[in-house]
Amino acid sequence: MSTAPDPRPREPKPALVFDDPLDQQSSDDTDRGWGERPSGDAAADLKRFLDEKPPHHI
Repeated sequence: MSTAPDPRPREPKPALVFDDPLDQQSSDDTDRGWGERPSGDAAADLKRFLDEKPPHHI
C-alpha cells in the first residue's frame, strides 16, 4: 500500500536570523511612551484615576 504525496504546498520554514539584537533600536531607546497620556477632559482623568486605584483604596 503506497500513499500519494501531499498535493498542498508546504509553508516555508522561518529563517534563522543571526543579527546582534543589541544593534536594533528598542522602544526604550526612544522618548515615545515615557509617561505621556493622550490629552483628555477632567471626566476622563477622573475615570482613569478610579480605574487605576489600587483595591485597598476603595
